[in-house]
This record gives sequence, C-alpha cells and structure tokens, in this order.
Amino acid sequence: MSAVESHIESSEASVWYAMRVTYHREMRVKENLDARGVENFVPMQYKRVVRGEQMVKVLVPSVHNLIFVRMTPEAMKRWKASTELPVRYIMDRATGKPLLVPSQQMQHFMTVAGTHHEQLIYLNPNPGDFARGDRVRVMAGVFEGAEGVLVRVKGDRRVVVAIEGLVAVATTFIHPSMLEKINP
Repeated sequence: MSAVESHIESSEASVWYAMRVTYHREMRVKENLDARGVENFVPMQYKRVVRGEQMVKVLVPSVHNLIFVRMTPEAMKRWKASTELPVRYIMDRATGKPLLVPSQQMQHFMTVAGTHHEQLIYLNPNPGDFARGDRVRVMAGVFEGAEGVLVRVKGDRRVVVAIEGLVAVATTFIHPSMLEKINP
C-alpha cells in the first residue's frame, strides 16, 4: 500500500455495517473479527434450556444470522474479499447501498441489547408495529443512557430501541421515575 493510499484509508471514518451471516454462523464470524481486533456486536441473550435433566441458562444470539461490524469502507471491502466466511451486506432498500447504522443509534442499541437480559423482547422494526409514544431517555439502572420510544409491551412500560428498518429491542419494565422525556 502506498503512502497516499494509507493516508486516504486513515482519514476514512469507521462506520457500523449491519451484516447477514448464513446458517447460524454469526459466532464464527465474531471470533474471526475479534481475532483481527475489529469492533463488532452480536445481540445476545440468556435462554433457559434443558440439558439432560437440568434446566440451564445459556448465552445465545438473540437474532440469528445478524452481526454488526465497525470498519472503514475500504477495510470492509478488503475483509469481505479476503474472507471465506458467509457474510454479506444487509442492503438499505431506499438507496440500494449497504445499510450503515449511525454510531449514536448503535450505541443506544448496544446499551440495551448488551445486557443479555432474558426478558428483552426483539421486535419487527417497522414503525407501524409500535404505538406512537414519547421519546425518552433512561436515567438510571442497567439501561442508563439508552434512548428510545416508550411503549406498552405485554402490559408493561418498556423502552423500544430500534436500528431503523432492521431490528428493535424492548427493555424490561422501567419505572417512570427512571425516565426523562426528550423533546423532539
């Protein structure tokens, strides 16, 4: 790589890509990226399963075949061209280009989904699926700092944090004293 190419690459900003992985191999892709020191995120959740005669909690992907990867566009092109792993871009239907997740939106999503809580509920992200609610920020607790829309899910007040057009996650019950309304 020439000095000019190196300078251009270093001046590019890293962005979050939403990637599709086939055949439930998201953890294999994650291991590959971790070994390379690449920031990535797989939404995980504890599930109770029966093993033998015992009920045990295991950490499993919450949304199969989905991984978020933070790279520069040039590094992503090189990695995709060099890897034999089954990954492909999730495309933005409006633009026909790879779906890029804004950093702040990704941070809010990771704040909630990164807790691995059993009672998180992953939802279809289409806006029509949610009742219109107030935009809120969680001020305390394990979801502190997350911003989303306040909705009722299964009878409880929850905050829904969405990656536009891809996935949404609803927190566990949050007491109103821990919420702050955000002005639109």
